[in-house]
Amino acid sequence: MFIQIKNKYKTFKLAQNLKKEGKVFSLSNFKFLDKNVLIVDEIIPEFNKDSGSRRLTEIIKLLLKNNISVFLLADLKQYKYKSDYIQKFKDLGVNVYEPSIDANGDLVTKEGFITQIATKIDLAWLHRPMVFSKFQSIVKTANPNIKLVFDMVDFHYIRLLREYEISKNETLKVEAEKFLKIELENSEIADTVIAISTTDQTLLKTHFNTDHKVVLISNIHQHLGKSNSFNGFESRKNLLFVGSFRHDPNKDAVKYLKEQIMPIVWQQLPEVEVNIIGSYVTDEIQALATEKFNLIGFVDDLNDCLNTHRLFVAPLRFGAGIKGKIGQSFEHSLPLVTSDVGAEGFNFGSQNSIMIANTAEETAQKIVELYTKQYLWEAASAASQAVLQPFSLAITEAQLLKIIND
Repeated sequence: MFIQIKNKYKTFKLAQNLKKEGKVFSLSNFKFLDKNVLIVDEIIPEFNKDSGSRRLTEIIKLLLKNNISVFLLADLKQYKYKSDYIQKFKDLGVNVYEPSIDANGDLVTKEGFITQIATKIDLAWLHRPMVFSKFQSIVKTANPNIKLVFDMVDFHYIRLLREYEISKNETLKVEAEKFLKIELENSEIADTVIAISTTDQTLLKTHFNTDHKVVLISNIHQHLGKSNSFNGFESRKNLLFVGSFRHDPNKDAVKYLKEQIMPIVWQQLPEVEVNIIGSYVTDEIQALATEKFNLIGFVDDLNDCLNTHRLFVAPLRFGAGIKGKIGQSFEHSLPLVTSDVGAEGFNFGSQNSIMIANTAEETAQKIVELYTKQYLWEAASAASQAVLQPFSLAITEAQLLKIIND
C-alpha cells in the first residue's frame, strides 16, 4: 500500500514538472508514413554498450532507410524515463516516447501513448520475452489489426538452463522453466517469432514446432576489410575481452578467464596482459583486476582496441543466441578463441579446430598457439570475411522487409 501511494505521488510530481516545462502531448509532433512500426524494449537501446541494443539499432536504421516510420518506447518507470540515448534516436528520425501531459494536464503514460498512435501502427516489434508478455495485450486492445512480432533476442530458457548445468543452483532451473513457459506462450500469440541464431531456431522447434512463424534475423555484421592502417601480427600485443556486465554469461566468462585459463597461459607467456572492456562493471568483477588483468570499463569507440590487440578471447560457458562480440571481432579481422557456446550461429569452417575450445586447458593452449604462431594468426584473420557473409546488411534487410510487408 505504501509503495502504491509513493509511486502515485511520484507520478503526480512528474505531471506537475512536465506542466511547468510545457511538455504537452500532440500527435502532430510525430511523423507517420505509409508504414509505421512500434518498437518496445526494456530500455532505450544503448547501441555502444551491448549486443542486443546494437542489433536493434541496426534494425531501426534499416526500417528508416526503407521509408518506414519507427516509434520507440522503453519499458522504464515514468518518473525514471531518462536516457542519454533518447536524443540520439531522435536525431536518426525516430519517434521516441517521452512522458508528457495531455490538454487536461494528465500524464500521458506508455499505455496511453500506444492507444494514441495505435490506429496508424501496422506492426509492433516487442523486444525480449518479458516485454512481449507485458505489452502484447496492450497493443492488441488498442488496435486488434496490429501484427505482433516477438523478438526473442536469445532463447532465455536455454541460457538459464545452461547456467544451471554449471552452477547446479536450483533457483536457475526454476527460472529457466518459468521463461520456457513465457517464451512458448509468446510464440503462440505472436504472428511472427524472431530467432537470432540457427541454434536457437532449432532448439525452439523442439518445443514449438510451427516453422512458418519462426524467422531468423541475426546480428548485422559487415566485414570492414583491411585498410592501410590495419595492424599485422607483429604490431599487436595482449588479449581483449568485450562485454556488458549486465549479462551473467560475461561475468562468468571473465572470472573463468582470470581464475582458470590465464594461470596456464601465463606459465608460457608471462608478459601477456588481458584488457577487459565493458559497461556496468560490478564490484565482483572489479575485484579481479591485477597488474596483468586490467578492468578498463566502458569504451565508446572500440576501433583502436580491435586494431592493437593480438587476440580476442570469449570463453563463454553458457548463453544463447548470437554473440555480438564474436561478430565484432571478425568485422575487424581479429582472430579469437571462444567456446562452442560463443561460436553458436557462426560457421567457422576450417578455423573450428583453431579457434574453438571448451576446457580451461584447451582454451589456454589455443590462446598460446594463436598468440605465438604468425601463420595460424594470419589464416584465422583471413577467414573473417567468409565467416560473416551470412550476417550481411543485404540479407538482414531482405528478411526484415519480408516480415513488414507480408
